[in-house]
Amino acid sequence: MMPNAAAAVWGALTADALALGAHWIYDTAQIDNQIGRVDRLMAPPANSFHKTKQKGEFTHYGDQIMVLLTSLAESGGFRLEAFATQWQALFDGYDGYFDHATKDTLARFKAGKLPPDAGSNSTDLSGAARIAPLVCCYADDPQELVAAARAQTAMTHNTPDVVDSAEFFARTLGNVLAGQPPLDALQAVRRAYFDRPPFDGWVDQGLQSVAESTRSAIRRFGQMCDVGAGFPGVIHLIAAYTDSFEDVLVANVMAGGDSAARGLVAGTILGASAGVDGIPAEWRDGLVHRERIANLLDRLSANG
Repeated sequence: MMPNAAAAVWGALTADALALGAHWIYDTAQIDNQIGRVDRLMAPPANSFHKTKQKGEFTHYGDQIMVLLTSLAESGGFRLEAFATQWQALFDGYDGYFDHATKDTLARFKAGKLPPDAGSNSTDLSGAARIAPLVCCYADDPQELVAAARAQTAMTHNTPDVVDSAEFFARTLGNVLAGQPPLDALQAVRRAYFDRPPFDGWVDQGLQSVAESTRSAIRRFGQMCDVGAGFPGVIHLIAAYTDSFEDVLVANVMAGGDSAARGLVAGTILGASAGVDGIPAEWRDGLVHRERIANLLDRLSANG
């Protein structure tokens, strides 16, 4: 396994767990007044969409990353059919939140669709945000990394901008693991592969907002789940906090809305840059599934 590939996974999952307590709270004053500065893992409030979850657990996004990580470890690589089987099993009796993409994809599977054709028409960024485990197998093979990132995304979010976003962030992640600083990595990907609408505009929006406060920038882009809002928000986070893993994830959660999806991508890329030691130990140690994650990463490392 390439050095820091595991850090991308830890970065994604700690980002999701950190976001759990304030996820989908759009009123930032409510976050300030009822929760305070989110710089530690916490349980969601009683009225949360994730009220069945405990401190250190994941949103439904993070739970799906765990499915992908498990599938990779058990299959020795990405197998769409294996991922699809385990993904459906996750939601059989699941006591967490079911978003529209999940409901629609499950319905299409039930109607007989195969994994390449089961994806919903959701435009949520979250479908492209699950990619971190893939670099444990394909960090040194950009073609396979991109193919796997696109396939896992399309299985649930089969819309062009979301699938292309998965490729954008997979290529950026590959560049970071090869030694490029995050900001240089994403700009190189934009020039080489995505110098076209809407991606050129989304990247420019994010880069041009660096001097703006994170709350202001993300409010202006949109705090919602849609990729058109989340993508420039992710670029802002990477550009504004490229050297501080802790600060980026705290600022992201404090900006409200779909902080889990934005955090997954930023945590993946900046985690890969910072390395495991750059991720706060108290966040990693506080994950309910910490030992399972470590064991799965060890299995992938042994296979690689």
